[in-house]
Amino acid sequence: MSATVEIKTNVVILFAGDSGDGIQLTGSQFTGTSALYGNDISTFPNFPAEIRAPQGTTAGVSGFQVHFGSVEIFTAGDVCDVLVVMNAAALKANLQQLKPGGIIIANIDGFDVKNLKLAKYPTAVNPLLDDSLRGYEVYQIDVTKITRTALSKSGLGTKEMDRSKNMFVLGYLYWLYNRSLENTIEFLKLKFKKRPELIEANISVLKAGYNYGDTIEAPMVRFDVKPAPVEKGVYRNIMGNQATALGLIAAAQKSGLTLFYGTYPITPASDILHELSKHKNFGVKTFQAEDEIAAITSAIGASFGGSLAVTASSGPGIALKGEAIGLALMLELPLLILNVQRGGPSTGLPTKTEQADLLQAFYGRNGESPVPIIASYSPSDCFNTVFEACRIALEFMTPVFFLSDGYIANGSEPWKFPKAEELQDLTISFAKNKLKTGEKFLPYKRNEKLVREWAIPGTKGLEHRLGGIEKENETGNISYDPQNHELMVKIRQEKVDKIADFIPLQLIDNGNAKGKLLILGWGSTYGSIKTAVKMCIAAGYDVSHAHLKYLNPFPRNLGTILSNFETILIPEINNGQLIKVIRDKFMVDAKGLNKIQGMPFTSIEIQKKIKEVLK
Repeated sequence: MSATVEIKTNVVILFAGDSGDGIQLTGSQFTGTSALYGNDISTFPNFPAEIRAPQGTTAGVSGFQVHFGSVEIFTAGDVCDVLVVMNAAALKANLQQLKPGGIIIANIDGFDVKNLKLAKYPTAVNPLLDDSLRGYEVYQIDVTKITRTALSKSGLGTKEMDRSKNMFVLGYLYWLYNRSLENTIEFLKLKFKKRPELIEANISVLKAGYNYGDTIEAPMVRFDVKPAPVEKGVYRNIMGNQATALGLIAAAQKSGLTLFYGTYPITPASDILHELSKHKNFGVKTFQAEDEIAAITSAIGASFGGSLAVTASSGPGIALKGEAIGLALMLELPLLILNVQRGGPSTGLPTKTEQADLLQAFYGRNGESPVPIIASYSPSDCFNTVFEACRIALEFMTPVFFLSDGYIANGSEPWKFPKAEELQDLTISFAKNKLKTGEKFLPYKRNEKLVREWAIPGTKGLEHRLGGIEKENETGNISYDPQNHELMVKIRQEKVDKIADFIPLQLIDNGNAKGKLLILGWGSTYGSIKTAVKMCIAAGYDVSHAHLKYLNPFPRNLGTILSNFETILIPEINNGQLIKVIRDKFMVDAKGLNKIQGMPFTSIEIQKKIKEVLK
């Protein structure tokens, strides 16, 4: 008897297990296959900070949530429809994420006495055998046993066999959701091209999982999620850090400059280095320095030499770079500073997301140190936003902060990538030798944007002083004059303020231009806010949504937009940072909604607050 097929508009699946269970690989493969099928997608990888987290414990659980559908998707989902658990700890850590009536796919072998004890279930309690899971649809599969049986003649040892368990689960999910195996088979052939026995083993287990769905009597229902009606074009699935790296390469190509990336590895920014190092064919120069200070000062040197210079870190590393950021500001050199934010302070939560470095970007340096700040709001948006950050740095000869975070960096979504001719050219104007005209070179003489010329070392006649001590106006000579210092401080601030004349005006993302409540967001809160606002508008609530990309300076019309609403609500994954700046700048009594758990907002949390404010 063949299974019936039920059509779903969208589905959320959460894969969970030990870090060694291949959960991230399983999730990313299901994501890639669904993207090729034409679904809209959003993902949320969630893993422990330890390289080898304690096996079998809730602290060691690795998760990957994927939300895919035939409709437009903005978040990785509030609750999941399907929870795949490889052991007892994975169930205990994630059961609250499963909606009532949801499906649990459980590996029986992960619920033995040892695993139950490690997960700290009471003695003699097994959730698969008691009534605690009543209300859910539970599929118990001995994944380990079936995997070993499928590979009994492979010649592999038990440990190597067990590493293929995730392929069985993936194959079964492909059957359950009517997905092809071909994309994963090609991936396995590439991944293990030097180990043909592993190619054969993983493909065998993948097919065993798929065939298992055909051979068992239950469930008799399969699901189908049709392709989403998206704008025509060529798409690829992309993660935030990948999009950031490609945006930097595109900016280098469009500016005609060599891309120099000086960095020190840190979670969750390291993948930008990994991606850039693959693109030497574009002349990209990557430098892994011995520490954060060396990383940024190497980038400053590259900028002085005429390169598109970039450095990156997360909050702890940005703190170490603080003095050098001030130096780049004093030298008025273009420099891109990427901060992929994570939970803090100090080492904090290395693998968990947060938006708590905004005030650090605004004020985290000594003296009056104004730096433009621009923030991405989704994985694919990282490309456009980092490209724009490069434009501002080059056009205004200034360091620029680009803010992302762990949720954006590790998340993924379909991306309709642009053609090269669709990207604007980034024109660079270097200072020229003025000896023939008899003019004296003044390194800090400015144009109408208050921008000084970019003088490349080794160019005859352009010799000038460098250093962090205050510059004399125009000449760049060392100056301790009080009036000159005040003048230079004011000029540097005015130059940043003038950028507002060369960025887009703020738009309302959703809702009316005037009304009772405006949700003002920035960064990775975009998807959950957009989803919540759309649902509340449909329910008849007077609420609108505006999302900030440009944080310093703000768009020129932001004050006008804020004045058009009775109440401003600012959700942030911090203890209230943008709200401080908004209150100070525009003198509005904005309300805050804050979450500091290393996790993104759910749309339900924001909907609840909207209804509370408007009741």
